[in-house]
Amino acid sequence: MEFTIHPVQNSDKPWVLDIIRQWGADFIVTRGRKAYPAEIDGFYVADVSGAKIGLVTFEIRGDQCEIVTLDAFKKFGGVGTALTNRVREVAIARGCNRLWLITTNDNIDAIRFYQRRGFVIAAVHANAIAESRRLKPSIPQMGMHGIPIRDEIEFELRL
Repeated sequence: MEFTIHPVQNSDKPWVLDIIRQWGADFIVTRGRKAYPAEIDGFYVADVSGAKIGLVTFEIRGDQCEIVTLDAFKKFGGVGTALTNRVREVAIARGCNRLWLITTNDNIDAIRFYQRRGFVIAAVHANAIAESRRLKPSIPQMGMHGIPIRDEIEFELRL
């Protein structure tokens, strides 16, 4: 699949917000705090027709870079890998020594994806989603594959 990677510009922010709102709010919860993907750095992937087929958002704080969201709207074509690699390049260029992210215990596809790309499980935050639901009540009880959403799994890649 042919595609190009572009930095998210101010003119792309409404599109990012539309994507995030599909998850029930204009923010996501990561490790007990709200993150607003439409207000932070990101990249999107466009196919040869110009259609946006992937999005990653991230935040750099100190010497760490957190992938806040990653979506590949066309799976198994290298979109997610390309976006992850691009964030990794930026993190290294900005002096980060750790690239990390949170996913939930039901997200089997993400767990597979990140491990295949060299990320390791740094922590499992058991029952952390109960606290997240206090900040974002729209988080469902039941997730993918009929798995109850309970835990945050923290992945990291040392840079």
